[in-house]
Amino acid sequence: MTSKPRSVLISNLTTETVNPASAKIDTLSPAEIVRLMNAEDATIPQAIARETESIANAITVITERVSNGGRLIYIGAGTSGRLGVLDASECPPTFSTPPEMVVGLIAGGDSALRKSAEGVEDHPEIAVEDLKTIELANTDVVVGIASSGRTPYVIGALNYARSVGAFAIGLACNEGSALSKVADLMITPIVGPEIITGSTRMKAGTATKMVLNMLTTGTMVQLGKTYGNLMVDLRATNTKLVARSCRLVALLTGITESQAKEELEKCDGELKTTVVMIRRRVAPDAARGILNDCGNQLRLALQNADGEIS
Repeated sequence: MTSKPRSVLISNLTTETVNPASAKIDTLSPAEIVRLMNAEDATIPQAIARETESIANAITVITERVSNGGRLIYIGAGTSGRLGVLDASECPPTFSTPPEMVVGLIAGGDSALRKSAEGVEDHPEIAVEDLKTIELANTDVVVGIASSGRTPYVIGALNYARSVGAFAIGLACNEGSALSKVADLMITPIVGPEIITGSTRMKAGTATKMVLNMLTTGTMVQLGKTYGNLMVDLRATNTKLVARSCRLVALLTGITESQAKEELEKCDGELKTTVVMIRRRVAPDAARGILNDCGNQLRLALQNADGEIS
């Protein structure tokens, strides 16, 4: 694979055009700058709403593959890469997922999280090496993140992903990008020109973070990591999580928090196991069995033979 000059067609990118609303931003007061930025940011949810079907389709694919032992891999450069790593790193503490389930890769490696490594993004072959290092498989999903839609590192990643049978999803903020030509599924929230021309850490970055939130949260809900809007797939492994688990067990079973703590201890801190044990009046191992039979879905595990919530 060879990289393309970064100057090619860059002037045609929506994210690189001049925003007339901020043409005189250097003459504005702090309050005026805030109001201008807020007005521009208010357009981002509309751009994402137009991509509802694509985002939903992505959640469906990710859920299916993760359910069958696959992984979700985020890969990007610069701001895009950092946002992918951020979203991946927040899944284990939020949803008790193993760290290998959602993986974030950034061009230049972990050091690029703090210090810019811009030159690396021009080399698609490095993305291939990074994906080979984590042993990318045909059961995985790769989400290539590039606001411009033209980053060689990300394009190389999706090309390689498809070559091994992994599902390739592209996330960009420009229509008809090079990334769309190598993706199995494309998510393209068009947020328009940035307040500071070409600074895609702004509106494009915010849109990217919002989409990534939807991908992981939607997937985790589908996997049974929540009960309603409660984070129930917790293991009480530290003081904060013990307190949170006790509150949730108390809320879901009607017992006191002090009683919930005792019941959690019987179940090795497993919140869903504790709730099923109490609500179904069974032993911890039996509760785990019920959850396993129900695909680890708490709502299903609490249903009795008549299909009613126990």
